[in-house]
Amino acid sequence: MNKLNQLLLTLSLTGAALFSQSALALESLKIALIPSEDSRAMIKQSQALMDELGKQLGVKVEGFVATDYNGVIEALRAKHIDIAYLGPFSYVKATQVTDVEAFVVAETKKKGAVAYHSQIIARADSNIKGIQDLKGKDFAFVDPTSTSGYVFPMVGLKHAGIEPKDDFANLIYTGAHDANILAVKNRRVDAATVADRILSAAVDKGMIGSEEYRVVWRSPAIPESPMVWRKDLAEEDKQKIRTAFLSLKNLQFGDQGEVNRYVATDDAAYDVVREAAKLARQ
Repeated sequence: MNKLNQLLLTLSLTGAALFSQSALALESLKIALIPSEDSRAMIKQSQALMDELGKQLGVKVEGFVATDYNGVIEALRAKHIDIAYLGPFSYVKATQVTDVEAFVVAETKKKGAVAYHSQIIARADSNIKGIQDLKGKDFAFVDPTSTSGYVFPMVGLKHAGIEPKDDFANLIYTGAHDANILAVKNRRVDAATVADRILSAAVDKGMIGSEEYRVVWRSPAIPESPMVWRKDLAEEDKQKIRTAFLSLKNLQFGDQGEVNRYVATDDAAYDVVREAAKLARQ
């Protein structure tokens, strides 16, 4: 064998070895996303990140958006998916019914942090100036499993002496944050809950003008929505998945918009959400 052929063979074998080290034992990686926004938009806004993740892991990455928040939890429990993008409270709920664990969280460009806020908005031309003005109005939550669309605003309302079942004229659940924004804009309801970063993105996309709404309540900081894996995945695979996420930079993902980077997280980071959920149930 001449020196050139020997060199090519060495490079080929080395490349194959490197690929085998980076590829997962899994034949593909299945990711589910909560339906924070329109499902088609969620997938489109996540495709670049999933493609880059697939390149780094050496497998096909498949993403889908469940019809509701509980659908993602059920998919994890049934082992139809490997990892998931969950809201903070839907993650807490998932830990109660199946063995899952938060492993990374996004630092978003808009926030520059791994936290966000829940807000209650009303039309700017309404007579709703503050949270006390919500009594007797038509109101929209997102989903009972939504952190910023239900749990934290429920705590805020109760602290203000408002019991939604008794004090609102009508109460609906739209299923998505963007649907809540449109419900306020189109006067379907008088006020609604929404995550601040999703509202900001809606303004950027022209869904609603910044002059059309008023923020009447804002929550304390909420830990960002985590990426979650099934605990029964192979440890080697989990470490490769974590490493791949930690290397991702400046990519669009779902309702989070542009993600600066991912940082490691753990289950304990969501204890504040567990406490809020207890207060919301009281």
